[in-house]
Amino acid sequence: MVSLWGTKKNGGDEQEQDEDGQRPNTSSSSTRSRDPPRQSEDTNERSSLLPQQQQRQRRGPEYLSPDDPAVSPYNLWSVRFLRAFELIFLVITFLWWVLLLVSIFVSPPKFNSRGSGFFDFAFTTLTVGNLLVGLIFFAVPSSAMSILSMATSVLLLIDMIIILAVPQIRVEEGWVGIASVVWAALIGFYNVLTNRTVKWGKAEEEERLTGRQETRRTLKEWLAIMVATVIMVVFVIIVVLMTGTLVLRSRDATVQPMGEKFLVDGDKYAVHVACVGDQTYNEDGSPKPTVLLEGGYMPVEHTFEDWVYDARQNGTIDRYCWWDRPGIAFSENAPSPHSGGMAANALSEALAIKGEEGPFILVGAGIGGIYSRIFSARNVRNIVGIMQIDALHEDLLHRVSNPGHGFILWGRGVISPLGLDRLAGTLFKGRKKEDRVYGKTSYQGGKFIKNKLQENLVADSLTKSEVHSARNIQQPDVPLVVISSGRHMKTDSEWEKKQEDLTKITDNLLAWEVVGKAPSEEVWRVKEGRDALEHWLGKLYNYGMKPKSQEQE
Repeated sequence: MVSLWGTKKNGGDEQEQDEDGQRPNTSSSSTRSRDPPRQSEDTNERSSLLPQQQQRQRRGPEYLSPDDPAVSPYNLWSVRFLRAFELIFLVITFLWWVLLLVSIFVSPPKFNSRGSGFFDFAFTTLTVGNLLVGLIFFAVPSSAMSILSMATSVLLLIDMIIILAVPQIRVEEGWVGIASVVWAALIGFYNVLTNRTVKWGKAEEEERLTGRQETRRTLKEWLAIMVATVIMVVFVIIVVLMTGTLVLRSRDATVQPMGEKFLVDGDKYAVHVACVGDQTYNEDGSPKPTVLLEGGYMPVEHTFEDWVYDARQNGTIDRYCWWDRPGIAFSENAPSPHSGGMAANALSEALAIKGEEGPFILVGAGIGGIYSRIFSARNVRNIVGIMQIDALHEDLLHRVSNPGHGFILWGRGVISPLGLDRLAGTLFKGRKKEDRVYGKTSYQGGKFIKNKLQENLVADSLTKSEVHSARNIQQPDVPLVVISSGRHMKTDSEWEKKQEDLTKITDNLLAWEVVGKAPSEEVWRVKEGRDALEHWLGKLYNYGMKPKSQEQE
């Protein structure tokens, strides 16, 4: 019988063969353990990526396919470190972003931006986006990304120089805004360094593992580069707009207020107070009243002050003062939250620093009526008259604090650093710096928007509670005049009822006059309204000059 197996002598060793003369498969784990693979002398971390079988048997250089996942810049420790630091920077920046987001609604100590509104938040949001793009497209570097990242960084560096060079902007931004723009610029330059390092590492690994630098790109890589480029172009446009807005702010900083600015609330922010006319005195030496104006939605200088100026020119009154609430016109933003009572305290402090002791006739329009009533209750000895001009009632504060309106205000604030409307108005409509500071376009600024957001957040809670308390404290004998818009009352029955209730905030109502053709909250826009306002302001002024004995009679 013919044997199926034969023997083959090879150097004294016998090995079994099958009938075709081939070795049987004996590559068991025990056999592999007895015959371990022989490592080449130049084996290291990088060469170990090549297949071991090829390392043992190759007679010449053998390389990986360019599509092999092992061909990656992540093989280099320098690239890994750069990516790890980018992740750390993203975590730090995100935590800073969250803190700035919270500070819009509740300001931690030393975190209030006194006049910028939302610039620090905008810089940090841009930095988060820059880091995310760098991480998502980390392994797909391109020249376009390097160029665009460099352009973004240079523009941010220019923003930093503007903020530091203009004293008013430097004060308004504070250390928070300065830190945010410096960090944004540094991250931009870091991304440029990372992109170039990864590009170098990718070429190095391709030459080592595939024998040449790969110049082709897959469709997936081209799509990634295209998306990253589009995003970076958007970032460049955003920074260009922010730089333009900062240039406008530097121009606006040259507008000087008529009055003075006073630091209040422990020097946390400054408010603007201005007076027209010198203090005059009665025959008995007592000071004559000063009319104190509290504006509505817009700054006093733009909409409200002109008819009072005419009243002084006509001799109806001798002197008047006004102030800008925090965030409006020349006044800086207050920390959040900021209620009507906090505003009244700020006004009292500023007047005390200025040396204004009253007595005062309070004239408030729109929501300014709420603020003037709170101020009156907290300064009862110095108030000799109150005029409410189509003023908001405390029971209607829920209209101001509507959540949907608050979200819109927040959204407007977030994009306000882009200055879309302000830049367009300046370039195409010839808007001047006075318009932007206290004029008809002042509502477009982030500082103004933050003021309205602060009003929205606490109007139906803190401010409503404060004005209810003020009603109980209010001196009942203070003379009161209520002027209402007839057009407003015809279109809003609830407003009409609340206007009537305002006539009862004191027991000494001199008049309630309804101006039929006057627009809502701007009675002075029509001649009939201006005449009524000046007439009754004169009555209050004369009443306030009477000695107490004559008032009682």
